[in-house]
Amino acid sequence: MISRFVRLSLVSLVTAAIGLSPMAVMSAEPAPAPTAAPVAAAPATAPGAESDKAAAKKAKKQAKKDKKAKKKAEKKAKKTKKAEAAQAAQ
Repeated sequence: MISRFVRLSLVSLVTAAIGLSPMAVMSAEPAPAPTAAPVAAAPATAPGAESDKAAAKKAKKQAKKDKKAKKKAEKKAKKTKKAEAAQAAQ
């Protein structure tokens, strides 16, 4: 019969082996060799794409701001017109 201590030791050993197996696989795989052309091209492309995204985001934000300002101006004009009408009626 297996004692509790032996059973606990066996379970701990199996758990540790399962936990360390991904590290063993990663260490067994060779590191990919860096290539000069694709690595140099990738950074040049990425900032351009990011700046396009940033510009689009900025333009969208500006359009939203302009729309809000226009709506506010219309509301203010309407309010002023209503106040003038109320004073003319008195």
